[in-house]
Amino acid sequence: MASSAPAGTPSAPGGTPSGAADVLVVGGGIIGLVTAWRAAQRGLATAVVDPEPGGGAAQVAAGMLAAVTELHYGEETLLALNLASARRYPEFAAELAEATGLDLGYRRCGTLAVALDADDRAHLRELHAFQERSGLTSEWLSGRECRRLEPMLAPGVRGGLRVDDDHQVDPRRLAAALVTACERAGVAFHRTWAARLTVAADRATGVVTADGTELPAGQVVLAGGSLSGRLDGVPEGLVPPVRPVKGEVLRLTMREGAPLLGRTVRAVVRGNPLYLVPRESGELVVGATSEEQGWDTTVTAGGVYALLRDAHELVPGITELALAETRAGLRPGSPDNAPLLGPTGLDGLLLATGHYRNGVLLTPVTGDVLAHALTTGELPSEARPFTPRRFGAALALSSPEPTA
Repeated sequence: MASSAPAGTPSAPGGTPSGAADVLVVGGGIIGLVTAWRAAQRGLATAVVDPEPGGGAAQVAAGMLAAVTELHYGEETLLALNLASARRYPEFAAELAEATGLDLGYRRCGTLAVALDADDRAHLRELHAFQERSGLTSEWLSGRECRRLEPMLAPGVRGGLRVDDDHQVDPRRLAAALVTACERAGVAFHRTWAARLTVAADRATGVVTADGTELPAGQVVLAGGSLSGRLDGVPEGLVPPVRPVKGEVLRLTMREGAPLLGRTVRAVVRGNPLYLVPRESGELVVGATSEEQGWDTTVTAGGVYALLRDAHELVPGITELALAETRAGLRPGSPDNAPLLGPTGLDGLLLATGHYRNGVLLTPVTGDVLAHALTTGELPSEARPFTPRRFGAALALSSPEPTA
């Protein structure tokens, strides 16, 4: 159990019961961990409830910090938050590495988005125009220029976009570093499931764990990723409208001293989005399927085949690499593909969930936003469009119970 905050440090709005944590974070993925770390840095006695801190979607994510190439029509408001977080990343990564002594695998290598046929080329041209209208920087390259930049690309590449401001980080290393940073900042870990939110006098007061232990807290942050909508005790109408979105990825091993690619490469192959993310460690991550399959995390032969088939069409030499791992995970999707951040309609309950495909990218800004909300009771201006209250009544979730 976390101890009370030292004298003279900020206290949680609304006060904290004696012996309780100021802040109890439900969920120990990267979003929950960065929230806990930043809260502890503000002087709040902080605890995390999760059976396996550092696990979750980060173990499957590719770690693209792609505010520019992830731009989608209708998500202009989200773009502003993505860019704000991308700007924080160099300083955030340096701070976290210094605090822990761990390498995050942060690379400012840029991204190349390429087209394999005339239709894809037309789509990329439209995206380039959209990026320019949005004030973003990207450079159009011919097919020959793309292959000069990445010689292992297929001869049929018709053109592409060079985006030097889209970087990458290794999410597994990021998660491990955040666990260490939390431990060194005094965050307490309860390695069990949170079963039920406790509420008294119209205020969240903590949780009860799966073994029946009561953990009181001044404020509770629900940061359970795709499971955020399944915590018992959350009042009807405030249940986060978050659903699981399945994604399958492959991890290949490049030959030592002979990396297949120097930067992240993205494409649309036969209408399927595809990315290849090379790490300095020699790992090559290939994704990304996206399926509405409820809680299913089965790695399918069809998913693996489709990823390898499309990747081979883009980079033929990929089939010569060793297949090191196949994995499926669940992204926390929201109705508008944007996160739910900050206070809810129940005093003492805040959300940090629904990040969908941008969880790794939004880690720095989420930590800052939640720390501000926990100490002031308000959202900073950059996060106000993402208040959980924008959805009104929660949407009904009809997914089956998750299985072990």
